[in-house]
Amino acid sequence: MKKTIITLFLLFIVMPLPASASNPDPVKMKENIKELADYFEAKGYAFNQMIEDPRFKLVEDITGKFTRAAEIKIENFEDYQGVIKYDRKREKIRDFMTEYAADLASAEKEYGIPKHVIAGIIGIESEFGRYKGSYNPFNAYISMYAEGHRATFAKAQLEELLKFTKERNMDVLSLESSYAGAMSYAQFIPYSLNRWWVGDDLYHMPNNIKSVANYLAHFKEITGSVEKAVFRYNPSSMYTKVVLALADEAVLVMEETK
Repeated sequence: MKKTIITLFLLFIVMPLPASASNPDPVKMKENIKELADYFEAKGYAFNQMIEDPRFKLVEDITGKFTRAAEIKIENFEDYQGVIKYDRKREKIRDFMTEYAADLASAEKEYGIPKHVIAGIIGIESEFGRYKGSYNPFNAYISMYAEGHRATFAKAQLEELLKFTKERNMDVLSLESSYAGAMSYAQFIPYSLNRWWVGDDLYHMPNNIKSVANYLAHFKEITGSVEKAVFRYNPSSMYTKVVLALADEAVLVMEETK
């Protein structure tokens, strides 16, 4: 039976992964960080000051985290649901839809994206705000670049991140993310933050609701359907199916309350 690789984080761009993590060379890592420092200092960012902050620390073996995640394989959709704890998300969707009813309705009206689909995305990405990550995106992207893992991508995202935080006068080292640098309850990478994020507070749920709707509306216009827009959120057929399944659950539970 054909196996499907799970995409465990929202990256929007599919890139090849190495077969296995290798032990990083400390000297090379130091050189790579120096390259980043020179680049961003020349761009006007106080990069050296940031990496001297005691909160800056490299994520150990970040390459290995990516490779191990990519090696998880699923036989079927039911197994996929089990891995992402779908049943627990389904149990929470009624409370989420009720608590944020006004925000979901407003986003649906403004962006033309069904509120149940918006809820489905946030449910799958963060279990309706339960998770926002235990890493720091600045640390994560520097670690990727230092180890030479998706270095071009990491540098580009780091630049997007510094732009986003500078424009909003945010402390970049105070942010939380997945080890892949995806942030908040919608799990946006910096590139997406700079294009589709609505509002300033990353951890304000109504901002997440609007931002998901804004993102999906953009790709719905390009692709012609909500389903294809969800696929662009995370290019995995399993992911698309599970988001839409959770959205259907939301429709059912809300109809029961009428």
